[in-house]
Amino acid sequence: MKRFLLLILAFIMLSPVFSQDKKSTVEKLNVLVFSKTAGFRHNSISNGIKMISDLGQEKAWNVTATEDPSLFTMDFLVNFDVVVFLNPTLDVLTNKQQEAFKTFMETGKGFVGIHASADCEYDWDWYGRLNGAFFRTHPPAQTGTVIFEDFNHPSMDVFKGMETYTTVDEWYTFKANPRENVHVLARLDETSIKKSNNDNNWQMGDHPIIWYQEFDGIRSFYTVFGHTPEAFDDKNVRAHIAGAIEWAGKRVD
Repeated sequence: MKRFLLLILAFIMLSPVFSQDKKSTVEKLNVLVFSKTAGFRHNSISNGIKMISDLGQEKAWNVTATEDPSLFTMDFLVNFDVVVFLNPTLDVLTNKQQEAFKTFMETGKGFVGIHASADCEYDWDWYGRLNGAFFRTHPPAQTGTVIFEDFNHPSMDVFKGMETYTTVDEWYTFKANPRENVHVLARLDETSIKKSNNDNNWQMGDHPIIWYQEFDGIRSFYTVFGHTPEAFDDKNVRAHIAGAIEWAGKRVD
């Protein structure tokens, strides 16, 4: 009996060690955040980087943020699981850097495009496919209503139980409707937009603004949220983007 009690005591004393060792073996997700701008620069970029860094602390991500396109080589990119394009604009990569990025992505990596990722690399057809669509125009930033279509994606868990979500952002219109090529998760309620500068060119009718797709081994996600600094303080948007990165990194399905 005495020996039995000693064994139980030893187990209790060692249990926290076993638990700690198990926690320390959780594999990190390596996330690259790229926010180089050659056109309009969103003042929300620094908030977005902080949000992703904070989420990294919570989710066990290694987060690296850069605006240096010269790092887009296979030697550098191979260190990452997910690349986040956080409000980059216009032509930010050379042909050689584009080729390295495409080759890297096709090894089965993840991409998350945030807001102005659609306003980037217009002359690169493959990037347009990766992001899902290119930006065309937008009405003034204002309160708008998002209509949810599908909650069967980790980025949408935070919105379950809601039919719509109303917030302030800049509601992009796209050069072509991506619906035929992507899985749409949400669209804009165009009737909620009240300011248009007397220009209805922003209207699409069917107006997707959040979607995902998988092709050539790549997981790709896009969300329109992210124009304002406050967007990245919104707990729902934070959870939304966290789910997108976890999915793109193949931690969840």
